[in-house]
Amino acid sequence: MWIKATVLCDEDGTCVAESWASFFDGERTAAARETVPLAQAEVEDRAGRVLTDIAGARIELNADGGTATGSIESDQGKLAWDLTFRRESGPLGAPLSLLPTRRLIDAPIPKNKLLTPFPVASFSGTVTWDGVQWQISDWLGTQGPNWGAAHSPEYAWGQCIFADEQGRAFAVLEGASGRVQLGPVTTPLISMLTLRRGEQEYRFDRLIDLWRQDPQLEFPNWRLRMRGPGGRAELIMRGDAERMVCLGYDNPNGQRSHCLNSKTAEVTVRVNPTNGDGFECHSDFGGALEFLQPAEHPAVQPVV
Repeated sequence: MWIKATVLCDEDGTCVAESWASFFDGERTAAARETVPLAQAEVEDRAGRVLTDIAGARIELNADGGTATGSIESDQGKLAWDLTFRRESGPLGAPLSLLPTRRLIDAPIPKNKLLTPFPVASFSGTVTWDGVQWQISDWLGTQGPNWGAAHSPEYAWGQCIFADEQGRAFAVLEGASGRVQLGPVTTPLISMLTLRRGEQEYRFDRLIDLWRQDPQLEFPNWRLRMRGPGGRAELIMRGDAERMVCLGYDNPNGQRSHCLNSKTAEVTVRVNPTNGDGFECHSDFGGALEFLQPAEHPAVQPVV
C-alpha cells in the first residue's frame, strides 16, 4: 500500500492539502484522493514531531517511527488503515539521500528534492479494503518525503527492500532517472542509484558523468546501468501496467503530470564492486516503481 499526505500551493497563492491512498494485492489495484483547503487541515512540525491530519487521514512522525491512520473512499471500495511503524536499527534504516551532497538539497536545482528518513521500517496494525481486513505484523516498508518548486518533467524512480526467507531485510535499494528543467532547456536523463547490503553501501551518484549512465525508460519497465569509482551496477525493474495506478501530480503553475505507480514490481540488481566479489539481489514482487510523464497511459487505472 501507498499512503501520501501532500500540500500544494499554486502560483496565485491558493493552497490545498491532499490525502492519497493506493492499495495493491497482486491482482487488483485501488486508488483515491481527498482534497481540502489547507486551512481545513492540520500540518505541524514541532521539535522532533511532525503531524499531518488531512480529511481524517493522520500521519505522525518522530525520530524513530510513527503512526498512520485513516480511511478514504475509492471506486474499488473503502480503503482504511491503522498502522504503527518503527525504523529498522542499523545501517539499513539510517536516513538516505540519493543526492551526492547536502548542498544540492538546499540548492535551487534540482527543483524536486527527495529524501528517505526511514529506508527500512517495520509496520504493524490493520489494513482494510472493501470490507476485507488484513492483520499486519512487522511488514517491511519505507517512509520518505519529496518536495520542491516543481516536479521533474519526466522520471523513473524505484525502491526495493530485499528480505530473506524469514522476512528479515538484508538489503535496500533506491534509484532514479530524471530530467531537469533549466529555463527553456530540458536535460538528458540524469541517474542516481544507491544500494545498501548489510553494512556496506554502494553509491552511484556522480550526476554529471552522463557517459557512465545508461538509463532506459520503456514503460512499464526501467533499466539502469551505472559505473563509478566503486564499480558497476545494473538495475532492472519490471512493472505490469494493468496492476498500476495513475495519480495526477500537479505543479504550482497549474500543469499536471501523471504518476504511474506500482508497489509490486519485479526487481533485479547486480553489483560488481571494484574491490570484492560481485553479487545479485532479486525480488519477485517487492519493488516500488514509479514513472512520471506528461500523459496518461490507456492500460493504467485512470487518474483520481
